[in-house]
Amino acid sequence: MMLKSLSPRTTGAVAVIALATAVGVSTVGSNAALAAEYEWKFQTSETSGEPQYKLKQQWADNVATMSGGRIKIEILPTGAVVPHNQTLEAVGAGILQGHMTDPSYFSGMNPAFSMLGNLVGAWGDPLEFLEYMNHGGGEALYNELVNPYGVQLVGAAATGLESFPSKKPIRSVDDLKGLKLRAPEGMVYDIFSKAGAAPVNLPGSEVYTALEKGVIDAADYTVFATNQAQGLHDFAKYPNYPGFHSLPMVAISMNKQIWDGLPDDLKAILETSVDDLAYTMVLELKKNDIKAVQEARKNPDIEIIDLPAEERKKFRNIAKEEWKNWATKNEMTQKVYDSVTAFLTERNLM
Repeated sequence: MMLKSLSPRTTGAVAVIALATAVGVSTVGSNAALAAEYEWKFQTSETSGEPQYKLKQQWADNVATMSGGRIKIEILPTGAVVPHNQTLEAVGAGILQGHMTDPSYFSGMNPAFSMLGNLVGAWGDPLEFLEYMNHGGGEALYNELVNPYGVQLVGAAATGLESFPSKKPIRSVDDLKGLKLRAPEGMVYDIFSKAGAAPVNLPGSEVYTALEKGVIDAADYTVFATNQAQGLHDFAKYPNYPGFHSLPMVAISMNKQIWDGLPDDLKAILETSVDDLAYTMVLELKKNDIKAVQEARKNPDIEIIDLPAEERKKFRNIAKEEWKNWATKNEMTQKVYDSVTAFLTERNLM
């Protein structure tokens, strides 16, 4: 397993593992020999067949290995215990012990979830977002948001820039006018509305059927490789790639009471394992996308469109105006706006 060296907390967890080895506690292969001290269920926002879901299962296996079998995590697909937009409350109540999901689903509880979960148009690369979360104050801000719900962020990951599958060619922002597209509730929905589109709030599990039956013309959904694997390009033959709009956060969070009761070595292992998952997810999904794009280009019926730089700038300017509107919703949304814009300005990304 790859361990990155970008975060100080990573070094601490590696030291924990080294110490365990030095005193004769095996961190590999001991899972079967020792009964788990902690057994948890984490619900995700994906179906069991998606690449992100499999990566999350690998993360759970890594946690078991790194903890010497002391932690056992069962990864569950979307809707397994509660609907996708109710996992925050379920984790706080202890119905689930954790979740791995896009915080935008909880924007109805607080609009700050939408801003932190997917600040549309803010990030040109997933590594920019991960830098903000790990080193720009994002994690502390997110915990300020979720702690009152009885939830603790272990760490943030990201899928990468999403593709935009469409039945109609989108070569400019003007082409969005009147376009029926799937978008989740919150900021994504509002920004597409301001761009002239006609968003429809549907769960991800209904995107395929909605495209097939003509309920929608396009979808803010997920990365290119997943869209290709699920057959969306059979109907949406004009995918935009690389994406111009969405880079959602994957919040790996757990019940705060459980977190607070953990020993420091297990906290360090969980944090380090999430750091590893974050970078593995970005790189694996990017690799999958490259392969899927090569496949799609062989099909003469599919036209992959890369939105021109000047049109991307137009869309981002619409998004930035909406950031300002959302900042006024409450004290927390203002904090998110101030934090992110300061980070982007310092790095000449505004």
